[in-house]
Amino acid sequence: MPETLPDIGEMMAATVPMARTLNLVFEETGAERATVRLPDQPAYHNHVGGPHAGAMFTLAETASGAIVLAAFGDQLQRAVPLAVRAEIGYAKLAMGDVTATARLGRPAAEVVAELDAGSRPEFPVEVDITRADGAVTGQMRIIWTLRPNDPKTP
Repeated sequence: MPETLPDIGEMMAATVPMARTLNLVFEETGAERATVRLPDQPAYHNHVGGPHAGAMFTLAETASGAIVLAAFGDQLQRAVPLAVRAEIGYAKLAMGDVTATARLGRPAAEVVAELDAGSRPEFPVEVDITRADGAVTGQMRIIWTLRPNDPKTP
């Protein structure tokens, strides 16, 4: 991440209302991995006492956004990152704090090369959601794009 960019976690907490609403904690925000934690909060529990599925979706999507900003923050002058589609699966009961860990599914250099070539690249971000004991409670795959700021490019 270039030194001229603000801290990703601080920036997201300041500009993404849902990150503030859920009190998400940005533990790691790098171009290789981003980790965001949802503290256990009764206001966001579901009917079985764990975090609501919507809160876990927001947690995972936020972790994916953090890695996208870390990996492509130097491209923001010419393209805007946008989530295109997402799929999430819930595997085990989540209780207590849950953490989302995001990884890019393609090398950032490949994505930037497509942008340089004039296309609108798409790339996956894979996210594991785990509880404190390390068990994976869910997984999300989000497809992101870098939409060029040029209005002639779709």
